[in-house]
Amino acid sequence: MASRFLYLVRHGEAGDDGLLTTNGEQQARLTGERLRDVPLSAICHSPQPRAARTAEIVAGYLGIPATVSDLLDDYIPSDPDIAELPPAYASFVSAYSREERVAGAQLSRAAVEKFGGPPDPYADADSHELLVTHNFLIGWFVRDALGASDWRWLGLNQQNAALTVIMYRPEMPAALVSFNDASHLTRPLRWTGFPPAIRPASG
Repeated sequence: MASRFLYLVRHGEAGDDGLLTTNGEQQARLTGERLRDVPLSAICHSPQPRAARTAEIVAGYLGIPATVSDLLDDYIPSDPDIAELPPAYASFVSAYSREERVAGAQLSRAAVEKFGGPPDPYADADSHELLVTHNFLIGWFVRDALGASDWRWLGLNQQNAALTVIMYRPEMPAALVSFNDASHLTRPLRWTGFPPAIRPASG
């Protein structure tokens, strides 16, 4: 039985301008090195510059193109009943308008429908795909995989450039393989020069 492995990476560290910092670029390189031997067939990323640059760097290590998807953008992924939330979460969610919450809920469900779920039941090999996105949406995917309440993405915090993996199988519940794995960020990069698709960002 073939499985579908979905790799979720939060963008590298970014500055107030929304661009990767020097540390963020290093995090992206370490992530690319970590994933170098994974047989990824696709990389999709948020349209935000910090996520796009992270994906560009990672893609350089893998030799496959990265494509953008608005479904992976930075938004609040649900419209929970604020009265049912713990006070700190209720205060946070209330900072978003009802329109933002409703729109985000539609986007997040579409994202799971498009990128999650089991492979074709007739597939004869596992598939591996990477999404470079944002903290809230990764929390939403994890919440969905665990079958938790719609608001439970709150409090699931992902470190910059950390790795979460979800496995989907036909006729089986999703399995959370790893969450917020940042072990690759604690070791030095094995310097072999930049792969052809990677160049230091200007500015």
